[in-house]
Amino acid sequence: MLFGLWSDYYYLAIPLQILTIVHALKTGRRQWLYLLIFLPLIGAVIYFFMELLPEINSGSFFKNIQRYFFPNQKIKEWERKVQISDNITNKLGLSNAYAEQKHYDKAIALSLSCLDGLYSDDPGILLQLARQYFYNGQYKESLEYFDKLNEKNSSRFGVQEDELLYVRAQEGIGANELADAGYQRIIRVHHSLEGRYYYGLFLKKQQKKPEARAQFQAVREEIKLLPRYLRRRNAQWARKSLKELLSLKS
Repeated sequence: MLFGLWSDYYYLAIPLQILTIVHALKTGRRQWLYLLIFLPLIGAVIYFFMELLPEINSGSFFKNIQRYFFPNQKIKEWERKVQISDNITNKLGLSNAYAEQKHYDKAIALSLSCLDGLYSDDPGILLQLARQYFYNGQYKESLEYFDKLNEKNSSRFGVQEDELLYVRAQEGIGANELADAGYQRIIRVHHSLEGRYYYGLFLKKQQKKPEARAQFQAVREEIKLLPRYLRRRNAQWARKSLKELLSLKS
């Protein structure tokens, strides 16, 4: 009887441990590795509720599973579509698939090839390029495409995430005064916990540690006031802010 229970435990613990360790490595959550390795089942259960369950509830878990464990599947699907029909929709789909796997040079080249003829100033392509240049660390080019897009949209951002990318790109080119004002505007207007987190990082880089600590602490406090679905959506910023708070104490 006891052997049977141990056997069931073993066959449950090992796959769960492997899954959680690989997920932690792929998503940059290395701080969990000690717990997952030395307390396999207990660590995996804690990791499941703290890290995996919020992803499952947000609907991103299965997308991430495909991205992490079958990274080339989506690229191959879109490459096949482009071979069948070399149209704008398929090329932009392939570009997005490249970007998801951080092949930003390929993604940018493909998106640029779509800026032609009737699509020479297409807002969707301009936005895609602005984002891809940002994630490739080409902040000047990212700002240029965001500016082109805003000229068409009367200087309005469609979503606050893009406004935050714009401010982070300003920081990336060293326009610190503009970035500082931009972060404060996003926090004031959108009450963005993500904005507070990145503003905290910005202040930390400026050696303004008390001000940075205040931003990270505000994230930890304000998330408690949100409805449950928004707490799940913003959980990563609370976790990352806690990590920063701990680093500022050392």
